[in-house]
Amino acid sequence: MQDHHVVVVGGGFGGVQLVNDLKGLPVRVTMIDRRNHHLFQPLLYQVATTLLATSEIAWPIRNFFRDRPEVTTLLAEVVGVDSVAHQVLLKNGQKIHYDTLVLATGATHAYFGHDEWEPVAPGLKTLEDATTIRRRLLLAFEQAELETDAAIREALLTFVIVGAGPTGVELAGIISELARTTLPKEFRNIDTRKAKIILVEAGPRVLPAFAQELSDYAYKELELLGVDVRFGRPVTSCAAEGVTIGDTFVPCRTIVWAAGVEASPAAKWLGIPADRAGRAIVDKDLRAPGKQDIFIIGDTAAVMRDDGSPVPGIAPAAKQQGSYVAKVIKAKLTGRPVPGPFRYRHQGSLATIGKSAAIIDFGWIKLRGWLAWWVWGLAHIYFLIGVRWRIAVAWSWLWIYLSRQHSARLITQKESSREE
Repeated sequence: MQDHHVVVVGGGFGGVQLVNDLKGLPVRVTMIDRRNHHLFQPLLYQVATTLLATSEIAWPIRNFFRDRPEVTTLLAEVVGVDSVAHQVLLKNGQKIHYDTLVLATGATHAYFGHDEWEPVAPGLKTLEDATTIRRRLLLAFEQAELETDAAIREALLTFVIVGAGPTGVELAGIISELARTTLPKEFRNIDTRKAKIILVEAGPRVLPAFAQELSDYAYKELELLGVDVRFGRPVTSCAAEGVTIGDTFVPCRTIVWAAGVEASPAAKWLGIPADRAGRAIVDKDLRAPGKQDIFIIGDTAAVMRDDGSPVPGIAPAAKQQGSYVAKVIKAKLTGRPVPGPFRYRHQGSLATIGKSAAIIDFGWIKLRGWLAWWVWGLAHIYFLIGVRWRIAVAWSWLWIYLSRQHSARLITQKESSREE
């Protein structure tokens, strides 16, 4: 085996796909991630809203590569890159030498200069985020059941989601169904059906990345679910007592942030240009500019299509980029022709609104309603890793569909004094 060392930072869709596609090449591979699991982010909101358990959408990275002796998995946090010395710098002070480096470090939520809002308005990017939101959501109902002050009780039963992209719409729909369908018979002092779910969007419509007619359909479905959608006014303040939308203060105790993302600091590590979201601006072959041995993929990279539009930050895009970089590395090591510039193949956009409504935009065909919901479900089950987890998620969804009961409604682990 040649001693060409490929270091991959990030065990998300792009990084895992890359390592899978390097199988059989004469290389050593080191996968570094600060968490020990690969996360199926498209279903993370279902953990936050009590539909699925954490173990149904996350899998140990080591398990993926247990039969790949050339792959070493490290649980560690990368804090920098020395591109001159060809070294990845770890938080514990160690340095990992590389011949080829692939940065697939993802993104986190962005508060547009108001990071002080994060403690009261968590985003949704990790399992920890999801369990925090789930805990706060369920505790709000529990505390409302105990509360005797009508104003405080109303604030506890008001849930605000900031941002009407797919995550925000999906969260709003399921929280509404939880309050109106799943919980009413379980409480005695409150009527959970009176909960207020407010979806805030600074722009003029929900799901702006979708065609207008699909966006309009999603809005009507949200209205049918009782979601209060507020357009055209940004959130100007978030606090423990509530949220300010434009100039209007709304008392609430649960806020979820789904309004923006910020890339990892990979561009800063390398000293290369980045876009407004912090994503590294890469060459057409996904290399870092001026650095032939460093590739950047997934949500960490700003990749443009031929028409000038950005490649979306979704799982299929990251997987395609991982496969492309694997082909480039293979060509380099085998002396074969290098593939042309990266070309993104859009496979469609999907979003669900509640239990039996969804929208799908394949470009050449657009679906909505019950049929789209089934296609959405089958597509997500297909992309899950392993037969065991596909069966588990399919069974959970079937149970919820038939019984209207969410199965993951356990409150665990106090996070702060506000929940005592």
